[in-house]
Amino acid sequence: MQRTRRPADPVGRWFKVMTDGSEEWVCVGAVAGARGLQGEVRIKSFTAEAKAIGDYGDVFEENGQTRYAIRITGRVKGQVLARLQGIDDRNAAEALKGTRLYVPKSALPKPGQDEFYFSDLVGLRADLMDGQSLGRVEQVHDFGAGAILEVTGGQAGLVMVPFTRAVVPEVDVSAGRVVIDPPPGLLDAPPPEARESAATDGEEARGSAATDGEEARGSAATDGEEE
Repeated sequence: MQRTRRPADPVGRWFKVMTDGSEEWVCVGAVAGARGLQGEVRIKSFTAEAKAIGDYGDVFEENGQTRYAIRITGRVKGQVLARLQGIDDRNAAEALKGTRLYVPKSALPKPGQDEFYFSDLVGLRADLMDGQSLGRVEQVHDFGAGAILEVTGGQAGLVMVPFTRAVVPEVDVSAGRVVIDPPPGLLDAPPPEARESAATDGEEARGSAATDGEEARGSAATDGEEE
């Protein structure tokens, strides 16, 4: 699903992990609405390759209990089309609008060398080369130019760190730590408007699933009118 290399490959821009005590669940998409009369659904996929949402076995609702076998049937308007087992008519498909779909993290392929899932990076302690703490990785973003670590909680405040070998020379997930070698200017206090913009971008990224859900619901209404 969402993983990145340094330098980062293009990846999906959002993920959410939930834990039920024994298993981590990764959000791979959200139902955008129905298509046609036979129960086909439109899904906003959060995986790096949109159709890969069907590669990890059954998908689950957020309760971790309701599950669906998924079969990808096509693509439309930036979304994937799919059939979910047991969803056989438009009413049932419409009832799922906005539902987030999860897979167990254990179903995802193991990252390759120097490759990391976004969810593995969030929460890691961020230290400078001299051992001074910069905070923790709050979120990982990809706005199109490569992965960026959002680090908060240190004296420098919010720092947006390019996830490259040069800037992040060490990643030790098992030790819960990344080491940052900041280029000149990275830790300089940004002007107020820049801090506000960074904070806004972070909030937009963290809330992207909700936003996507709203967009999807609006798209579904529009598509329904078009049909």
